[in-house]
Amino acid sequence: MSCCGAGAELSLLAATDPREILLASRPIAGNLRQTDLSVPDVHCGACIHTVEKVLGALKGVSSVRVNLSTRRVTIKWRADIETPPDFIGTLRSAGYEAHLFEMDNDAGDATLSELIRALAVSGFAAGNIMLFSVSVWSGAEPATRDLFHGLSALIALPTLLYAGRVFFRSAWQALRHGRTNMDVPISLGVSLAFGMSLYETAIHGPHAYFDASVSLLFFLLIGRTLDHVMRERARVAVKSLARLAARGALVQQADGSQTYLPVAEIKPGMIILLTAGERVPVDAVVTQGLSELDVSLVTGESVPQRAQPGADLRAGTLNLTGPLTITATAAARDSFLAEMLRMMEAAEQGRSSYRRIADHASALYAPVVHLTALLTLIGWMFIEGDWHHAITIAVAVLIITCPCALGLAVPMVQVVAARRLFEVGIMIKDGGALERIGEVDTIVFDKTGTLTRGNPRLVDASELDLAVLALAGTMAAHSLHPFSRALASVAQPVQPPITFDAISEIAGCGMEARMEGSVIRLGRPEWSLDCLADADIDVSSVVLSRDGLRLADFLFEDSLRAGAAECVAELKRDGFAIEIVSGDREAPVRKLAGALGVSAFAGMLPGAKAEHVADLARGGKKVLMVGDGLNDTPALMAAHASMAPASAADVGRNAADLVFLRDSLSAVPLAIAVAREAQKLVRQNLALAVGYNFIAVPIAILGHVTPLVAAIAMSGSSIVVVANALRLRGRRLPAKASDTGTVFPSPHRVVGNGL
Repeated sequence: MSCCGAGAELSLLAATDPREILLASRPIAGNLRQTDLSVPDVHCGACIHTVEKVLGALKGVSSVRVNLSTRRVTIKWRADIETPPDFIGTLRSAGYEAHLFEMDNDAGDATLSELIRALAVSGFAAGNIMLFSVSVWSGAEPATRDLFHGLSALIALPTLLYAGRVFFRSAWQALRHGRTNMDVPISLGVSLAFGMSLYETAIHGPHAYFDASVSLLFFLLIGRTLDHVMRERARVAVKSLARLAARGALVQQADGSQTYLPVAEIKPGMIILLTAGERVPVDAVVTQGLSELDVSLVTGESVPQRAQPGADLRAGTLNLTGPLTITATAAARDSFLAEMLRMMEAAEQGRSSYRRIADHASALYAPVVHLTALLTLIGWMFIEGDWHHAITIAVAVLIITCPCALGLAVPMVQVVAARRLFEVGIMIKDGGALERIGEVDTIVFDKTGTLTRGNPRLVDASELDLAVLALAGTMAAHSLHPFSRALASVAQPVQPPITFDAISEIAGCGMEARMEGSVIRLGRPEWSLDCLADADIDVSSVVLSRDGLRLADFLFEDSLRAGAAECVAELKRDGFAIEIVSGDREAPVRKLAGALGVSAFAGMLPGAKAEHVADLARGGKKVLMVGDGLNDTPALMAAHASMAPASAADVGRNAADLVFLRDSLSAVPLAIAVAREAQKLVRQNLALAVGYNFIAVPIAILGHVTPLVAAIAMSGSSIVVVANALRLRGRRLPAKASDTGTVFPSPHRVVGNGL
C-alpha cells in the first residue's frame, strides 16, 4: 500500500491548516482523537526515535507510533484541546516532510523503482571501473594508470551523485537538523573512499579506490533493495486486504437521483444501490432485495451467505447474485475492513520490550559508530603515521558497524507474524500483544458466544401451540436478545396481526406488554409468574405469562463453537490452566465445564470477571482472556493478553489484542504457537545482530577489513536477519472448521433484558 496517493501534494499544503487535521482525524476511546500521517523519509530506528520524540513533546499528544513499512505515523491526541497541534510543521522542522495518510491501492512503489534504478547504475559503473582496475593491477605504465584512474573518476562521480542519493539525501536531512541516522556513517564511508581516490589521482599516486567506493555503493544498495522487497513481501497480506476496498458506490439522493460517490464521501444513512459483482463499500444494512454474499473475508467460510432485508453487511464482502439496496451504517474509515487494515498495520507499530531495546540501541548507535571510527583513525595515525591507511580502516569501521540488522531484528518478525496470523484469519491490534500472548500460562474463556455459538435454538418448537408461539414471537420481535431472536425466527405471523396497547423491555427481566387490560410478560420465571413454587416450571426456562399465570415456557439449546473441544484439549496437553468464567447459571456452566474437563465459575457479573482475572494476575499468572460480549470487556482489558471473535460486540473487539475472523476456536492455540515462535526468532535475531557487531567491529578496528568487504558484511547481516524472520511458520489451522459443532443443551438464565 502506497503512502502517497494522487493529490498528495495538495494534501501536503492543505494539511498545515489545523482545520484540515481536525477533519482528517477520528475520535477514539478515552476522549482522544487519532491522526494518521505519511512520512516518506522515515527508514530506520533513529528516524523512528526522532519522529516519536518530537511529536510526543507536543502539547496534548498522548502517544505516537511509527510504522516503518508503510512510513505511517499514528498520533493520538486529546480531543478537548481547541486547536490540533502542528504535527506537519513540527516534522518539517525536524527534517521530515509529511502529509495526511491516504490509501491508494493503485499507486506504484516509487521507492522500489528508485532503488532498482540506483542499483542498475551502480552495478554497471562498478563493472566498468573494475575493468580499468584490472588493467592497473596487471602492471600498467604510470601514464596509462593515471589515464585509467581519471576515467574511473569520471564514471564514479556521476554514479555516486545519482545512485548514492538514496543514502546522501537521508544523511543530509539528518545532519542539517542536528541529528544522525544509519545513513550518515554509510555516506561518510562512501564519500571518504571516493575523496581518497580522487586525491591519489590528483597527485599521480599508485593506488586509487574508485572501484571500491562504487562497488561499496553497489553492495549497500543490494542490501537496501532486498530489505525493501522482503518488507513488501511480508506486508503483501495488508496490500491484498486493501485491494478489497471498493472505490466508490452508486448513492441514491433524497430527490431520487443517483450519483456515484467516492467511498470516502459516503456517510452513515446514505442509500446505496449495490449490483451483483460489486463489493460492499462500507458497513451497511440491507433495506431491499435478495442476494447471496461471499463473506469469506469476515468468517473464513466459503459457502455464500443469504442477504435479505435487515441483514448486516460488512465492508469488503462481495455481492454475488442479485441487486441490493443498502443503507450505510458507518463511514469508510470506521468500517470493518478499515478496522482490519488498522489492526494489521498496528501489528508492526507495537512496542514490545524487545523492540524498545532495539530502538533505543539503534538511536544511540550512530554517535557510537562515529566515535569508534574517529578513535580508530587517531589510533592508527599514532601507531603508523600513515593517514591514508588510517582513513581506510576508519571507513571500514564506519560501514561495518551500521546498525541496520539491529534495527530490523524485531519489526521484521512482527510483520511476518502478523501476515502469518492474517492468513489464517487472526488480526493483531498491537505488535506488543505478540510478546504478551507468548507469555501466557492461564486461559480464561467466556461461555456464551465464545465456547458456544451464542445463537440459541428453540427446542421442540413444533410441539408448541401456534397462537401462543405467535404471541411470544410478536413480543420477542421488539428485542435484540438472542433468545428473542430465536423466538421471533420460528413464530409464524397470524391474521389479524397481534397489536399491543404498550410494550416495554425491562432490563434484567424480559418483555412486558399490555393488551386488552391484561399484563403479558415474557422472560424470567421468577419475574413472569406470581407463584413460582406451584408452577412446576424449570427455573432456567423463559416463560410467557398473562396476569401472572403461565401460558407457556420455552427451552433453548446452544451448540459448541466449532473447534472448541479440540482447542481446549490441545491447550490442556500443552500445559495451560483452563477456566470458564460466565454470567450464566450454575447448571449449564457446570455441564459444559464437565464435558470439557475444566474448572468453571458461574453467575459472574462483568466486574466479578475482571476481578477474577486480576486475582489470577496477583497470584503470578499471566492470563489470556477469550470473550465476546459487552460484559467481557472489563476482563479483556484486565488480562495480560486478550482475544475476541469477529462476531463480538464493537467494544469487545476494541478491547481485545487479537480478533479471530473464522468460527473455529483453533485460532487460540494457533495464535499462541505463532507468538512463541516469533519470540524465539526475535531472540535469535537480536543475538545475530549483537554477535555480528562483537565479531566484526574488532576485526575492522584491527585493520583486517577493507571498505568493500565491510559493505558486503553489513548488507549480509541485514539480509540474514530478515531471512531468519521469514522462517516463521507456526502450526496449521484445520482446512475447514465444522459448521455444526456439538449441540449443548443450555436453557440459559436470562442475562441483560431477561430473554
